[in-house]
Amino acid sequence: MGSMTKKAEIIQQSSNIDVICFSHLRWDFVYQRPQHLMSRFARDRRVFIFEEPQYDDGEARLEVTPREENVFVAVPKLAHGIEGEAATAKLRELVDELLASNNIERHISWYYTPMMLEWSRHLEAVAVVYDCMDQLSAFKNAPPELTAREAELLGLADVVFTGGHSLYEAKKDEHPAVYAFPSSIDVDHFAAALEAESDPADLAGVPTPRIGFVGVIDERMDIGMLDEIAAMRPDWQLVMIGPVVKIDESELPRRHNIHYLGSKSYDELPAYIGRWDAAMMPFAMNESTRYISPTKTPEYLAAGRPVVSTPIRDVVRPYGEKGLVEIASTAEEFVSGIERALNSDIEKRRAKADDFLSNMSWDNTFYEMLRLIDAAVAARTNGAAKAAKGAGFS
Repeated sequence: MGSMTKKAEIIQQSSNIDVICFSHLRWDFVYQRPQHLMSRFARDRRVFIFEEPQYDDGEARLEVTPREENVFVAVPKLAHGIEGEAATAKLRELVDELLASNNIERHISWYYTPMMLEWSRHLEAVAVVYDCMDQLSAFKNAPPELTAREAELLGLADVVFTGGHSLYEAKKDEHPAVYAFPSSIDVDHFAAALEAESDPADLAGVPTPRIGFVGVIDERMDIGMLDEIAAMRPDWQLVMIGPVVKIDESELPRRHNIHYLGSKSYDELPAYIGRWDAAMMPFAMNESTRYISPTKTPEYLAAGRPVVSTPIRDVVRPYGEKGLVEIASTAEEFVSGIERALNSDIEKRRAKADDFLSNMSWDNTFYEMLRLIDAAVAARTNGAAKAAKGAGFS
């Protein structure tokens, strides 16, 4: 009861403050951390998702369209050929247009990418949040100025959240208010996989056993290991769900037992995962995966699947150390891990996973973040009031 009262107080104090989320991840791409958090903000306030620009032959404009209740996606449209300072100036105008046309008087600036500071550093937010869910500078095709932009954002932010403990360790000395918020879970959503009794149409023709992956297929995927696993166990069916990004599809291994099913909606995922025999995370061990904290780890566990992963730090600790996930460094170890997973005591494994996940939820993560943001808003407000009094405006 006390916990719910505190949550209600936090909402009451800050619910009149809109959120402008500057995101390089498009709202309609893959349902992940931004969608989980912003949809919760939208329960009692407006949320504007400001995306990266798209280019066409028309005049510069801002297209704002509603999604779920209180969520509005703002896509800046720029003319082909505009670049550099001219593009930046136009984007700054479109940010201002967003505020003016929607009567946004008080807002939180929430950043997933430091690169959008170019268009928005002039805004007077009641709080600035940097939700650092990835080490973007380590990703393929990262702009060279990203590191400098991040340093600037860290100087402006009131609070910094990280997507995992490894990333927290990397950022904790760069800002006085850094907090680790690893990937969380909607347990009930993925537990629906346990009730899946029939195959989705595009999975129906795939034999068993099925070993599945869901997520973005990009430079973080060890496609060489994927190919080796498929070759070593041609009787296993490797099911890959998700968009292919930043790598050429021609580079993907093609075997009779590797099945690329494309993207699926968040609502569809339990129906697929529930028809797998095991789940896998064959991530490459490189700079782009050094700080990742895969959301899919708790999702697979909530869906009741045994899981095998390469030794990603935020998977090894805590999931590997607690015996919730099999850890494998090579294709041979991966195959052995899957074999152990397939032969494990299902009920015992699921009970252990359920116990671990019982205290995890996106709601809890959201309310803890909101508590910290509310404190930051109060600190800014009090600081402004003191400054105004000192200047003789009281």
